[in-house]
Amino acid sequence: MVSLRAGLRVASRVARGAALAVTITRLIGRRGSDRVAAMSCPPGDGTISVVIPARDEAARLGPCLAGLRAAPGVVEVIVVDDQSIDATAEIAAAHGATVLTGRPLPAGWAGKAWALQQGIEAATGEWVVALDADTRPAPDLPRAVCERGARFDFVTVAGRFECPTGPGRWLHPAMLTTLVYRFGRPRPDTAPARPALANGQCMAMRREPFLEAGGMAPVRGRLVEDVALARHLAAGGWRVGFVPGEDLLTVRMFESFAGTWSGWGRSIALPGVETGWRPWADLTLVALTQALPLPRVLLRRGDLLDAAAVAVRLGTLAGTARAYTRRDAAYWLSPAADPLAVARLGWSLLRPSTTWRGRTYPAAG
Repeated sequence: MVSLRAGLRVASRVARGAALAVTITRLIGRRGSDRVAAMSCPPGDGTISVVIPARDEAARLGPCLAGLRAAPGVVEVIVVDDQSIDATAEIAAAHGATVLTGRPLPAGWAGKAWALQQGIEAATGEWVVALDADTRPAPDLPRAVCERGARFDFVTVAGRFECPTGPGRWLHPAMLTTLVYRFGRPRPDTAPARPALANGQCMAMRREPFLEAGGMAPVRGRLVEDVALARHLAAGGWRVGFVPGEDLLTVRMFESFAGTWSGWGRSIALPGVETGWRPWADLTLVALTQALPLPRVLLRRGDLLDAAAVAVRLGTLAGTARAYTRRDAAYWLSPAADPLAVARLGWSLLRPSTTWRGRTYPAAG
Protein backbone atom coordinates (compact mmCIF):
# COMPACT_ATOMS: atom_id res chain seq x y z
CA MET A 1 0.00 0.00 0.00
CA VAL A 2 2.82 2.41 0.83
CA SER A 3 4.58 1.68 -2.44
CA LEU A 4 1.31 2.20 -4.33
CA ARG A 5 0.80 5.62 -2.73
CA ALA A 6 4.37 6.56 -3.48
CA GLY A 7 3.92 5.49 -7.09
CA LEU A 8 0.75 7.57 -7.40
CA ARG A 9 2.54 10.62 -5.98
CA VAL A 10 5.33 10.20 -8.50
CA ALA A 11 2.85 9.74 -11.34
CA SER A 12 1.00 12.87 -10.19
CA ARG A 13 4.19 14.92 -10.18
CA VAL A 14 5.19 13.66 -13.62
CA ALA A 15 1.75 14.42 -15.09
CA ARG A 16 1.55 17.88 -13.52
CA GLY A 17 5.13 18.69 -14.49
CA ALA A 18 4.57 17.64 -18.09
CA ALA A 19 1.31 19.61 -18.31
CA LEU A 20 2.98 22.70 -16.87
CA ALA A 21 5.85 22.42 -19.34
CA VAL A 22 3.42 22.22 -22.27
CA THR A 23 1.46 25.21 -20.94
CA ILE A 24 4.58 27.35 -20.53
CA THR A 25 5.73 26.42 -24.03
CA ARG A 26 2.42 27.62 -25.44
CA LEU A 27 2.48 30.84 -23.44
CA ILE A 28 5.99 31.93 -24.39
CA GLY A 29 5.45 31.75 -28.14
CA ARG A 30 6.80 34.62 -30.22
CA ARG A 31 5.18 37.90 -29.25
CA GLY A 32 3.52 39.59 -32.19
CA SER A 33 4.08 43.15 -33.28
CA ASP A 34 1.17 43.51 -35.72
CA ARG A 35 -1.23 45.24 -33.35
CA VAL A 36 -4.03 46.95 -35.29
CA ALA A 37 -3.74 50.67 -34.69
CA ALA A 38 -5.35 53.73 -36.17
CA MET A 39 -3.48 54.95 -39.25
CA SER A 40 -0.90 52.20 -38.81
CA CYS A 41 -0.39 52.09 -42.58
CA PRO A 42 -0.89 54.60 -45.38
CA PRO A 43 -4.57 54.79 -46.41
CA GLY A 44 -5.44 52.29 -49.11
CA ASP A 45 -7.59 52.84 -52.18
CA GLY A 46 -10.00 49.94 -51.64
CA THR A 47 -13.58 50.64 -50.63
CA ILE A 48 -14.99 48.94 -47.54
CA SER A 49 -18.39 47.42 -46.83
CA VAL A 50 -19.27 46.63 -43.22
CA VAL A 51 -21.61 43.65 -42.76
CA ILE A 52 -23.35 43.03 -39.43
CA PRO A 53 -25.43 39.86 -38.96
CA ALA A 54 -28.20 40.61 -36.46
CA ARG A 55 -30.92 38.46 -34.98
CA ASP A 56 -32.94 40.11 -32.21
CA GLU A 57 -30.15 42.61 -31.50
CA ALA A 58 -32.26 45.71 -30.84
CA ALA A 59 -30.76 46.13 -27.37
CA ARG A 60 -27.13 46.05 -28.58
CA LEU A 61 -27.03 47.22 -32.17
CA GLY A 62 -27.17 50.99 -31.67
CA PRO A 63 -23.70 51.50 -30.11
CA CYS A 64 -22.14 49.33 -32.82
CA LEU A 65 -23.62 51.43 -35.61
CA ALA A 66 -22.83 54.69 -33.83
CA GLY A 67 -19.13 53.84 -33.96
CA LEU A 68 -19.25 53.45 -37.73
CA ARG A 69 -20.58 56.91 -38.55
CA ALA A 70 -18.17 58.68 -40.88
CA ALA A 71 -15.74 55.75 -40.68
CA PRO A 72 -12.96 56.41 -43.24
CA GLY A 73 -13.22 54.30 -46.38
CA VAL A 74 -16.59 52.75 -45.50
CA VAL A 75 -19.05 53.09 -48.38
CA GLU A 76 -21.91 51.16 -46.79
CA VAL A 77 -23.00 49.46 -43.59
CA ILE A 78 -25.25 46.46 -44.20
CA VAL A 79 -27.27 45.00 -41.34
CA VAL A 80 -28.61 41.56 -42.20
CA ASP A 81 -31.83 41.29 -40.21
CA ASP A 82 -31.92 37.54 -39.61
CA GLN A 83 -35.70 37.20 -39.14
CA SER A 84 -35.70 39.20 -35.91
CA ILE A 85 -38.90 39.56 -33.88
CA ASP A 86 -37.76 42.77 -32.17
CA ALA A 87 -36.91 46.26 -33.48
CA THR A 88 -33.53 45.30 -34.96
CA ALA A 89 -34.45 46.50 -38.48
CA GLU A 90 -35.92 49.78 -37.25
CA ILE A 91 -32.85 50.62 -35.16
CA ALA A 92 -30.53 49.76 -38.05
CA ALA A 93 -32.45 52.02 -40.42
CA ALA A 94 -32.53 54.84 -37.87
CA HIS A 95 -28.73 54.77 -37.75
CA GLY A 96 -28.47 55.01 -41.53
CA ALA A 97 -27.57 51.39 -42.22
CA THR A 98 -28.83 49.46 -45.23
CA VAL A 99 -31.18 46.79 -43.90
CA LEU A 100 -31.11 43.48 -45.73
CA THR A 101 -34.02 41.24 -44.78
CA GLY A 102 -32.60 37.79 -44.29
CA ARG A 103 -34.06 34.89 -46.21
CA PRO A 104 -35.25 31.73 -44.41
CA LEU A 105 -32.49 29.53 -43.09
CA PRO A 106 -31.64 26.72 -45.54
CA ALA A 107 -31.15 23.19 -44.32
CA GLY A 108 -27.60 22.54 -43.16
CA TRP A 109 -26.76 26.18 -42.42
CA ALA A 110 -26.17 27.82 -39.06
CA GLY A 111 -27.83 31.20 -38.66
CA LYS A 112 -24.80 33.46 -38.43
CA ALA A 113 -23.01 31.82 -41.35
CA TRP A 114 -26.13 32.22 -43.51
CA ALA A 115 -26.58 35.87 -42.53
CA LEU A 116 -22.94 36.62 -43.30
CA GLN A 117 -23.18 34.89 -46.67
CA GLN A 118 -26.16 37.04 -47.66
CA GLY A 119 -24.51 40.24 -46.48
CA ILE A 120 -21.20 39.57 -48.22
CA GLU A 121 -22.99 38.72 -51.47
CA ALA A 122 -24.93 41.98 -51.29
CA ALA A 123 -21.90 44.13 -50.45
CA THR A 124 -20.31 46.36 -53.07
CA GLY A 125 -16.96 47.23 -51.46
CA GLU A 126 -13.65 45.67 -52.43
CA TRP A 127 -13.17 44.76 -48.77
CA VAL A 128 -15.72 43.39 -46.34
CA VAL A 129 -15.38 43.89 -42.60
CA ALA A 130 -17.82 41.66 -40.71
CA LEU A 131 -18.73 42.81 -37.20
CA ASP A 132 -20.95 41.31 -34.53
CA ALA A 133 -23.76 43.48 -33.19
CA ASP A 134 -22.26 43.44 -29.69
CA THR A 135 -19.04 45.12 -30.84
CA ARG A 136 -18.20 48.77 -30.17
CA PRO A 137 -15.86 49.74 -33.04
CA ALA A 138 -13.87 52.94 -33.21
CA PRO A 139 -14.38 54.84 -36.50
CA ASP A 140 -10.82 54.01 -37.59
CA LEU A 141 -11.30 50.25 -37.14
CA PRO A 142 -12.50 49.20 -40.63
CA ARG A 143 -9.72 51.05 -42.47
CA ALA A 144 -7.05 49.88 -40.01
CA VAL A 145 -8.14 46.25 -40.30
CA CYS A 146 -8.12 46.35 -44.09
CA GLU A 147 -4.70 48.00 -44.11
CA ARG A 148 -3.43 45.21 -41.89
CA GLY A 149 -5.12 42.79 -44.25
CA ALA A 150 -2.58 43.74 -46.91
CA ARG A 151 -0.34 41.16 -45.24
CA PHE A 152 -3.11 38.60 -45.09
CA ASP A 153 -5.91 37.22 -47.21
CA PHE A 154 -8.17 36.83 -44.18
CA VAL A 155 -7.69 38.56 -40.85
CA THR A 156 -9.58 38.60 -37.55
CA VAL A 157 -9.10 40.99 -34.63
CA ALA A 158 -9.09 40.44 -30.88
CA GLY A 159 -10.75 43.33 -29.07
CA ARG A 160 -11.23 44.44 -25.48
CA PHE A 161 -14.03 42.95 -23.36
CA GLU A 162 -16.55 45.02 -21.45
CA CYS A 163 -18.11 43.01 -18.61
CA PRO A 164 -20.74 45.17 -16.88
CA THR A 165 -21.26 43.11 -13.71
CA GLY A 166 -18.85 41.99 -11.00
CA PRO A 167 -19.74 38.28 -11.21
CA GLY A 168 -19.27 38.42 -14.98
CA ARG A 169 -15.88 40.13 -14.59
CA TRP A 170 -14.94 37.33 -12.18
CA LEU A 171 -15.91 34.43 -14.45
CA HIS A 172 -15.07 35.78 -17.91
CA PRO A 173 -11.23 35.94 -17.49
CA ALA A 174 -11.19 32.36 -16.22
CA MET A 175 -13.06 31.22 -19.32
CA LEU A 176 -10.69 33.19 -21.56
CA THR A 177 -7.67 31.66 -19.84
CA THR A 178 -8.76 28.15 -20.82
CA LEU A 179 -8.31 29.25 -24.45
CA VAL A 180 -4.94 30.84 -23.73
CA TYR A 181 -3.69 27.69 -22.02
CA ARG A 182 -4.96 25.45 -24.82
CA PHE A 183 -3.84 27.49 -27.83
CA GLY A 184 -1.38 30.10 -26.64
CA ARG A 185 -1.60 33.84 -27.27
CA PRO A 186 -2.96 35.21 -30.54
CA ARG A 187 -0.08 35.56 -32.98
CA PRO A 188 0.00 37.83 -36.01
CA ASP A 189 2.06 35.45 -38.12
CA THR A 190 0.28 33.24 -40.60
CA ALA A 191 -0.12 29.58 -39.75
CA PRO A 192 -0.80 27.87 -43.06
CA ALA A 193 -1.39 24.40 -41.71
CA ARG A 194 -3.76 25.05 -38.83
CA PRO A 195 -4.47 28.43 -37.24
CA ALA A 196 -5.35 27.80 -33.61
CA LEU A 197 -7.95 30.51 -33.12
CA ALA A 198 -9.83 33.32 -34.82
CA ASN A 199 -12.35 35.90 -33.67
CA GLY A 200 -15.55 36.11 -35.66
CA GLN A 201 -16.56 39.31 -33.88
CA CYS A 202 -14.36 41.18 -36.36
CA MET A 203 -13.24 39.65 -39.66
CA ALA A 204 -11.93 41.21 -42.86
CA MET A 205 -11.40 39.82 -46.33
CA ARG A 206 -11.46 40.89 -49.97
CA ARG A 207 -14.98 40.24 -51.15
CA GLU A 208 -14.57 38.67 -54.59
CA PRO A 209 -11.76 36.20 -53.79
CA PHE A 210 -13.65 35.17 -50.66
CA LEU A 211 -16.84 34.42 -52.57
CA GLU A 212 -14.88 32.62 -55.28
CA ALA A 213 -13.46 30.39 -52.54
CA GLY A 214 -16.99 29.46 -51.48
CA GLY A 215 -17.73 32.21 -48.98
CA MET A 216 -19.27 30.83 -45.80
CA ALA A 217 -20.56 27.68 -47.50
CA PRO A 218 -17.61 25.43 -46.51
CA VAL A 219 -18.40 26.07 -42.81
CA ARG A 220 -22.14 26.58 -43.19
CA GLY A 221 -23.13 24.12 -40.45
CA ARG A 222 -20.59 25.20 -37.82
CA LEU A 223 -21.70 26.97 -34.68
CA VAL A 224 -18.10 28.09 -34.16
CA GLU A 225 -17.77 29.30 -37.72
CA ASP A 226 -14.86 31.69 -37.20
CA VAL A 227 -12.19 29.16 -36.22
CA ALA A 228 -13.55 26.64 -38.72
CA LEU A 229 -13.37 29.25 -41.48
CA ALA A 230 -9.84 30.34 -40.62
CA ARG A 231 -8.61 26.76 -40.63
CA HIS A 232 -10.44 25.95 -43.87
CA LEU A 233 -8.97 28.96 -45.67
CA ALA A 234 -5.47 28.31 -44.34
CA ALA A 235 -5.68 24.71 -45.55
CA GLY A 236 -6.48 26.14 -48.99
CA GLY A 237 -3.34 28.27 -49.01
CA TRP A 238 -4.78 31.56 -47.74
CA ARG A 239 -2.65 33.75 -45.50
CA VAL A 240 -4.64 33.89 -42.28
CA GLY A 241 -3.91 36.33 -39.46
CA PHE A 242 -5.24 36.94 -35.94
CA VAL A 243 -4.11 40.30 -34.57
CA PRO A 244 -4.79 42.30 -31.39
CA GLY A 245 -6.74 45.51 -31.70
CA GLU A 246 -7.90 46.45 -28.22
CA ASP A 247 -7.51 50.17 -28.85
CA LEU A 248 -10.06 50.13 -31.68
CA LEU A 249 -12.52 47.38 -30.76
CA THR A 250 -14.54 46.79 -27.59
CA VAL A 251 -16.99 43.91 -27.20
CA ARG A 252 -19.86 43.71 -24.72
CA MET A 253 -20.71 40.04 -25.09
CA PHE A 254 -22.57 39.12 -21.91
CA GLU A 255 -24.55 41.12 -19.36
CA SER A 256 -24.35 38.79 -16.37
CA PHE A 257 -22.76 35.73 -14.78
CA ALA A 258 -25.51 33.53 -16.23
CA GLY A 259 -25.01 34.98 -19.69
CA THR A 260 -21.26 34.42 -19.46
CA TRP A 261 -21.77 30.84 -18.30
CA SER A 262 -24.18 29.92 -21.09
CA GLY A 263 -22.60 32.01 -23.84
CA TRP A 264 -19.07 30.79 -23.29
CA GLY A 265 -20.41 27.28 -22.87
CA ARG A 266 -21.68 27.31 -26.45
CA SER A 267 -18.25 27.84 -27.95
CA ILE A 268 -15.57 27.16 -25.34
CA ALA A 269 -15.01 23.57 -26.50
CA LEU A 270 -14.98 24.59 -30.20
CA PRO A 271 -17.64 21.99 -31.10
CA GLY A 272 -17.30 20.59 -34.59
CA VAL A 273 -13.83 22.13 -34.93
CA GLU A 274 -11.71 20.45 -32.27
CA THR A 275 -12.36 16.72 -32.55
CA GLY A 276 -10.75 13.41 -31.62
CA TRP A 277 -8.35 13.15 -28.68
CA ARG A 278 -7.04 16.74 -28.73
CA PRO A 279 -9.87 18.45 -26.77
CA TRP A 280 -9.76 15.79 -24.07
CA ALA A 281 -6.00 16.13 -23.75
CA ASP A 282 -6.42 19.89 -23.45
CA LEU A 283 -9.10 19.43 -20.80
CA THR A 284 -6.66 17.34 -18.79
CA LEU A 285 -3.99 20.00 -19.24
CA VAL A 286 -6.13 22.89 -18.00
CA ALA A 287 -7.41 20.79 -15.11
CA LEU A 288 -3.83 20.08 -13.98
CA THR A 289 -2.36 23.53 -14.59
CA GLN A 290 -5.27 25.97 -14.22
CA ALA A 291 -8.03 24.48 -12.06
CA LEU A 292 -6.20 22.44 -9.39
CA PRO A 293 -3.01 24.26 -8.32
CA LEU A 294 -4.58 27.23 -6.50
CA PRO A 295 -7.05 25.11 -4.46
CA ARG A 296 -4.21 22.76 -3.55
CA VAL A 297 -2.06 25.67 -2.39
CA LEU A 298 -4.91 27.24 -0.41
CA LEU A 299 -5.63 23.90 1.24
CA ARG A 300 -1.92 23.56 2.09
CA ARG A 301 -1.58 20.44 0.01
CA GLY A 302 0.44 22.02 -2.76
CA ASP A 303 4.06 21.46 -3.71
CA LEU A 304 6.60 23.36 -5.80
CA LEU A 305 4.85 22.40 -9.03
CA ASP A 306 1.59 23.86 -7.73
CA ALA A 307 3.36 27.03 -6.65
CA ALA A 308 4.95 27.33 -10.08
CA ALA A 309 1.58 26.79 -11.77
CA VAL A 310 -0.01 29.49 -9.60
CA ALA A 311 2.80 31.87 -10.54
CA VAL A 312 2.21 31.15 -14.23
CA ARG A 313 -1.50 31.74 -13.74
CA LEU A 314 -0.89 35.10 -12.09
CA GLY A 315 1.44 36.05 -14.93
CA THR A 316 -1.27 35.14 -17.41
CA LEU A 317 -3.75 37.24 -15.45
CA ALA A 318 -1.45 40.24 -15.76
CA GLY A 319 -0.98 39.50 -19.45
CA THR A 320 -4.72 39.41 -20.23
CA ALA A 321 -5.48 42.58 -18.27
CA ARG A 322 -5.22 44.67 -21.44
CA ALA A 323 -8.11 42.67 -22.87
CA TYR A 324 -10.59 44.14 -20.35
CA THR A 325 -11.99 47.64 -20.02
CA ARG A 326 -12.33 47.35 -16.25
CA ARG A 327 -9.89 45.56 -13.97
CA ASP A 328 -11.18 45.70 -10.43
CA ALA A 329 -11.09 43.21 -7.57
CA ALA A 330 -13.42 40.85 -9.47
CA TYR A 331 -10.91 40.61 -12.31
CA TRP A 332 -7.87 40.05 -10.08
CA LEU A 333 -9.74 37.40 -8.08
CA SER A 334 -10.80 35.53 -11.23
CA PRO A 335 -8.29 32.66 -10.75
CA ALA A 336 -10.67 31.50 -8.03
CA ALA A 337 -13.20 30.87 -10.83
CA ASP A 338 -10.83 28.57 -12.72
CA PRO A 339 -12.38 25.32 -11.43
CA LEU A 340 -15.78 26.53 -12.65
CA ALA A 341 -14.40 27.47 -16.06
CA VAL A 342 -12.67 24.13 -16.50
CA ALA A 343 -15.81 22.30 -15.35
CA ARG A 344 -17.77 24.25 -17.98
CA LEU A 345 -15.28 23.19 -20.62
CA GLY A 346 -15.66 19.55 -19.60
CA TRP A 347 -19.44 19.75 -19.64
CA SER A 348 -19.38 21.39 -23.07
CA LEU A 349 -17.26 18.54 -24.39
CA LEU A 350 -19.68 15.99 -22.98
CA ARG A 351 -22.83 17.87 -23.98
CA PRO A 352 -22.15 20.27 -26.86
CA SER A 353 -24.66 23.09 -27.13
CA THR A 354 -27.07 22.72 -30.05
CA THR A 355 -29.32 25.72 -29.42
CA TRP A 356 -28.55 29.37 -30.16
CA ARG A 357 -30.76 32.39 -30.78
CA GLY A 358 -33.90 30.30 -30.67
CA ARG A 359 -32.69 27.77 -33.22
CA THR A 360 -31.67 24.16 -32.63
CA TYR A 361 -29.04 22.50 -34.77
CA PRO A 362 -27.81 18.93 -35.17
CA ALA A 363 -25.30 17.98 -32.49
CA ALA A 364 -22.64 17.19 -35.10
CA GLY A 365 -22.84 20.77 -36.39
